[in-house]
This record gives sequence, C-alpha cells and structure tokens, in this order.
Amino acid sequence: MTTPLPAGLDEFLESAGWRGAEIEPLPGDASFRRYFRVRKADNHAMLMDAPPPHEDPKPFLDVGKWLIGQGLRAPKIFAEAPERGLVLIEDFGHDRMRDWLDTNPAEERRAYRDAIDALVDLHNCPPGPFESYTLETYLREASLFPDWFCVAAGLEVDPMGFATAWREALGPLLIRQQPGVTVLRDYHAENIMLLGGKGEYTGEQGLIDFQDALVGHRAYDLVSLLQDARRDVSVDLEAEMLDHYRSRIAVDETFDADYAVLGAQRNAKIVGIFTRLWKRDGKDRYLPMIPRVWEAMERDLAHPALEPVARWFAANIPDEVRARQGGIFG
Repeated sequence: MTTPLPAGLDEFLESAGWRGAEIEPLPGDASFRRYFRVRKADNHAMLMDAPPPHEDPKPFLDVGKWLIGQGLRAPKIFAEAPERGLVLIEDFGHDRMRDWLDTNPAEERRAYRDAIDALVDLHNCPPGPFESYTLETYLREASLFPDWFCVAAGLEVDPMGFATAWREALGPLLIRQQPGVTVLRDYHAENIMLLGGKGEYTGEQGLIDFQDALVGHRAYDLVSLLQDARRDVSVDLEAEMLDHYRSRIAVDETFDADYAVLGAQRNAKIVGIFTRLWKRDGKDRYLPMIPRVWEAMERDLAHPALEPVARWFAANIPDEVRARQGGIFG
C-alpha cells in the first residue's frame, strides 16, 4: 500500500528549495509522527511530518535549536512550517546505534562509551530553558503502571498506596535534582545515530527524538540508555558505563540510590506505556519487550531507597506475575 504524503508537501519543499525531490517513507514507531527521506541530486535530508492536532513540532524545534546552540549534535534545521507540522532536517544516515551494534557487536563498549561522553557534554551545559521534572510529572508517569498494566492483568491493587510509596521514594531525589540538567527523556540505542562516512562510524553520535526534554536529574538519561527497553544491556556493561560516567563527572554517595529510583520509575512507566499501546492503540509489538523492562525494574526495586515501593509490589503484584517478569499477555 502506498504511504500517503503530507498535505501541502509540494509547496513546502518548493519554498525550501527542494522542488522535485524524491520522497521515501520510513517505518514508524509509537507516535503519530512520520518520517521521510528526501533526495534531490546529491543532497539528502529528513522530513518530519508531525501533523496537528496530534503532534506539535515546535518543542522539537525549540530543543533542537538549543542543543545546536550548546555545540551538541542535533540535526540541522533546513526548513520549518510548524503550523503544518512539517520540518526538513539534516539526514543523519542509516546507522542507528541499535541496528549497527547488531552487525558490529564487538564495538558495543566503544559505542556506549561515546554515548556516555555525549551525556557528559550535555550535563556540563547549563540546564536548558525547559520545564522542570516535578513530583507530579514523576507520579503521573509511574501511575501508568497501575492504570494500564494492572488493569489489563485483572489485578486489584491499591493505587493510592502506590502514589504514597513513590512520594516517599522520590522526595529526597527531588531535592538533590536541583539545579538540574537537560534531560532528553528517551535517550537510548534507537535514538542515537552513529555518524561517519561510507558506512564507517567515526565516533560522532547524533541525537534525535528529544522533543520532550525537561530539566531534571542527571541519572535519568543514564537509566534510559543503560536499562534500554528495546535492547539487551548486560549488567556488567551497565556497571562499566556507570563507572565511566563517574570518572568524567563527580557524583556523591547518593547517586546510586537516585539511579535506582529513576530506573524503577521509568521502567514502571514503560510497562504501562507498552500495555497502553496494546490495549488502546492495537500495537502489540511492544509486549515482548515487557520482560526485559520488568527484569531491570526488579533489580532497581532491590535498592534500599525503594523500600516503600518494593513493599507495595510485594503486597499488590502476585508472585506468579513477577516470576514471569510481567510477560503475561499474548
């Protein structure tokens, strides 16, 4: 079936100097955004179609321009028509970190060290002009777990107790989060492009999918990268990369606790999101990823900083569900 092109595309491309370009649709993911590869002669670019009212490209533009202004490797913006949801940006090529590592597994440590170094560069910048990660935001995200997973699993749970447990666990972290760093919020191997010429990775990495950036805790994007929902990251590699981060940026004795708390919070959110994508949107391809996410969440829950949340899980989630690492659907 032919993929329909965005409305008003010809006019947009003509005004951007790309009239007559070839348009190639790219596979989609979990949102309403679509991407197309655009070619004209020897030039190539990426077209983002983020149609209102479901999508708004302005946050992507705002964050991207800020990252570029800080010297970080976000895609250059060639043309924009946010009222139409159309943005033409630099094409970072075909080498997503996740896919590239499938065929270059021996380069795993190098690629992850470079990804950690990119985070160090980001964390050495002043926090961006973005909203803060608040307690309410953390709770709203974590609550996707009881609201969607527990409901789909037919579990009778205590949602008020869930929120109370998270308030207790997150309280100390929120104080230590100040003044904060820019948090990209979806920093993982599918959203890192490995840049280079003629298919060779040069060590430079491009950032994509950063439109939801907030100002928050430095451990959040580390968790996103090292407890990846879409790719197996060994416990040994996770520990090695955290040590590499510590060697580049000074952290105190509370860092491990905060990393575990944000790991459990993010992983609970993702289990809820993947269940919602299935139940609400009919996208069941994310269900096989839940056990990977659940396994990481259980490791995080073992940290003493999560004792109130671990108590809630012990009282509300049956052992059989936990033994199957949440993989109870399908």
